[in-house]
Amino acid sequence: MKYLRNVSSLRFFPEKCANCAICIDVCPHEVFFLKNKKVEVKDKNLCMECGACALNCKYGAITVNSGMGCASGIINGMLTGGPPSCDCGSSSPVECC
Repeated sequence: MKYLRNVSSLRFFPEKCANCAICIDVCPHEVFFLKNKKVEVKDKNLCMECGACALNCKYGAITVNSGMGCASGIINGMLTGGPPSCDCGSSSPVECC
């Protein structure tokens, strides 16, 4: 399942990655994969911002604003009929983030 395009707060820093692949094991939406024995991001738009990858990465190669990012904020706004709740300072999903 893809969420809204280009709003995920997921950031991957390959230069910090030790290629331990724990992110692949813990990600419920298969955002990460191995290519030539190196971890890569398959599709950032698959990220639901649960934070499991960042919490389990011992090397600081992943950051994500779990539960507070724009993807969840915009979806929460759509579900409640209100503005995005991602705290980015905009009331419009187009301007958000």
